[in-house]
Amino acid sequence: MDPRTRRELTRYGAPAAFLAAVTIAVVLIKSGLSSGEPTKTTTFAKPVVAARTTTAPPTTTRLVLTAVSTTTTTSAPAGQYYVIQSGDTLGSIAQKYRTTTNALIQLNPGIDPAALRIGQQLRVA
Repeated sequence: MDPRTRRELTRYGAPAAFLAAVTIAVVLIKSGLSSGEPTKTTTFAKPVVAARTTTAPPTTTRLVLTAVSTTTTTSAPAGQYYVIQSGDTLGSIAQKYRTTTNALIQLNPGIDPAALRIGQQLRVA
C-alpha cells in the first residue's frame, strides 16, 4: 500500500471507527436501561373462618362461626395503566380515556409531558 493511501485511510478511518464504536456502545447501554419493566403484583382478599364455642345453659353447647377477612396489600397502587405507543401525546391519551391532561399529570407525578417514551407506562385511572 502506498503511503498516500495509508495516510488517507488513517485520516478518515480512525475517526469513523471511533464514532461507530461510540454509537454501538450508546445503543447497547440505552437498550439495557430501558428493558427493565416494573413487576406487576396482584392484590386479593382471602376469607378466613374462625370457630368459637360459647356455652348457654349447662346442657347446651352452641358453635358460632365468624368470618374474618384478610387483605394482602402491595406497594403498587391499584389502577388502570396505558403503555405509550409511537405518536402518542398526553392530550391524545387524555382524550382516549375521557379525562384531562391535568388529571393525568396528577396521577403520574414527575412525568414530563414533553418527554414521553415509547413503552413507558402511564396511569390513566
